Amino acid sequence: MTLSATSPLIRKLCHANLIDEPDFKERLRRRSAQYRSMPEFLVAEKLIEQDALASFCFRSFSLPFFDLDHFDISTIPSDLITEKLMRKHHIIPLAKKGRTAFVATADPTDYQALEDFAFNCGCQTEPVVVECFKLLDTLEKIFEQAGDNLDITDLDVKEFGDLELDESDEFSDDETPEKDDAPIIVYINKILMDAIRKGASDLHFEPYEKMYRIRFRIDGMLHEVARPPVSLATRMSARLKVMSKLDIAEKRLPQDGRIKLKITKKKSIDFRVSTLPTLWGEKLVMRILDSSSAMLGIEVLGYEKEQQAQYLKALKQPQGMILVTGPTGSGKTVSLYTGLNILNTEQTNISTAEDPVEINLPGINQVHINTKAGLDFPTALRSFLRQDPDVVMVGEIRDLETAEVAIKAAQTGHLVLSTLHTNSAPETLTRLSNMGVPTYNTASTVTLVIAQRLARRLCNQCKEPEDLPDIELRKQGFSTAQIPTMTLFKAKGCDHCTNGYKGRVGIYQVMPISDQMAKIIMADGNAIEIAEQAQQENIMDLRQAAVLKAAHGLTSLSEINRVTKAHQQNEA
Repeated sequence: MTLSATSPLIRKLCHANLIDEPDFKERLRRRSAQYRSMPEFLVAEKLIEQDALASFCFRSFSLPFFDLDHFDISTIPSDLITEKLMRKHHIIPLAKKGRTAFVATADPTDYQALEDFAFNCGCQTEPVVVECFKLLDTLEKIFEQAGDNLDITDLDVKEFGDLELDESDEFSDDETPEKDDAPIIVYINKILMDAIRKGASDLHFEPYEKMYRIRFRIDGMLHEVARPPVSLATRMSARLKVMSKLDIAEKRLPQDGRIKLKITKKKSIDFRVSTLPTLWGEKLVMRILDSSSAMLGIEVLGYEKEQQAQYLKALKQPQGMILVTGPTGSGKTVSLYTGLNILNTEQTNISTAEDPVEINLPGINQVHINTKAGLDFPTALRSFLRQDPDVVMVGEIRDLETAEVAIKAAQTGHLVLSTLHTNSAPETLTRLSNMGVPTYNTASTVTLVIAQRLARRLCNQCKEPEDLPDIELRKQGFSTAQIPTMTLFKAKGCDHCTNGYKGRVGIYQVMPISDQMAKIIMADGNAIEIAEQAQQENIMDLRQAAVLKAAHGLTSLSEINRVTKAHQQNEA
């Protein structure tokens, strides 16, 4: 909104001798850039009191007056709430009667604002005079409440089309999309919106010789969602690269970038973008970074009570090493972040080295590994040890050098958390030995190993019982005591889920390192011997933990067979 000395409101105020015209024009020349509306300018510059201005407006224009102190914002008609227009013109829809909307405004002479609102909402408008700063305060309350109560599933693609990039991600002049690309922009926005609404974790944009495919990974499984014309492949990849602030001209080398899209004033969605040159063009994969998953409480991750107690006990230790293992996409990062959030207090100095840093954790010093610049895991860890840390998290132990520095940190009074890529908890210990870590270091340092998988959770709306013979259930690993008291369920599928599943549940093997296990490690015992000792100590392996989830009705037998290896055993 441009402030103007020729405003009808100003002319009336000057004619009524309520403001001094020369003084007004001088202040307007010096200070107008600070204000968004004429009433705000007049009141802030103390040219007139806001109650006097409101009184003048409703008397001069024969309009109703309303005190916003007595307004319940929950009564605003939902079909009239348009944040973009309300913020732009400083207006609030108060009520609707038939095809007439009663609109609060501090400047009833701002006819453009009323016309814009009427055009966009498809109704006539009747202005109601309110005090300007009360109007501004009420606007903030409306959208603060809307941001707190936002449900992603309630957004539609029209709203999403108005999303803005984060201020740090604005386009430069030479990157601004052409008008001809508007359909591509709308289409990309719709794809991103659909992915968020469906709870996807990744988006895959894949070019081939005769087709272009878009797939979402939902609950760990890829689903094809669209096949746009292959001729659009180049324009779609260019649009995504512009949003990610990547080099559009570079198509021969992989690139990595990020997108931060603001949905409301308080809510934003982060995407990590990776490009890869393939035979028929650039494949792009976008990872949706859900910051809320990093703030989950340990009680909702799916640990059994005893497993949860063992993890919390290890986190309370002043030193030692906690290792989390599993394949890519098994939830290791969420388990580590959950532990870090438990430890994150004013009295604790926590530093993390991650490649890449996916989610920002306030209060924790996070370092993004940059190998090209010489900042690798060992370098970061050595720097941590010179900065008085209490807790150190290493994104992944990939080599002997990283392992040695992490173990040194754990042996010198620090709690170290990290990940490895192995199939089970016992294999994690032998993996360290295979890297070249001395067995006495492993035995004296590692306090807890967590192996984990993520299984799709059955939809509570449509899951149905599954009857299987007892002999088959015993082959699958169910105990004779479990079978009579449990009910297995299978997936069916409905409008509330994806192929009978909605969400995921964690499956864990939580293995504290006992004195007996330490002796086996020191004696160069293999993973089988360690696993046998774990069974003697009543530590569930991944398959047993998965069977328990199925017995509780959380997931299906076919799903646990997909994520864990079935024990084919003879009938007892």
